[in-house]
Amino acid sequence: MRLELIEKALEKVPDRELLVNLAARRAKELANNSHPMVAVDAKERTRYLDIALREIAEGLIGYESVEDEESVSS
Repeated sequence: MRLELIEKALEKVPDRELLVNLAARRAKELANNSHPMVAVDAKERTRYLDIALREIAEGLIGYESVEDEESVSS
């Protein structure tokens, strides 16, 4: 994994733990034959996690924050 990919992804998802979970889930989808949303050079072996981080850094993968029911109803 390249450090610059992580830094760019952190600009979109500033919470490191959330970024780890988001990237891991997307990498798992890619491993299960999901198509990448970024251009991938077929000649070089790009890791699924690197692809996921690129997608996050480019704003193609995002997240929604869901609040607890207790805090919403209060």
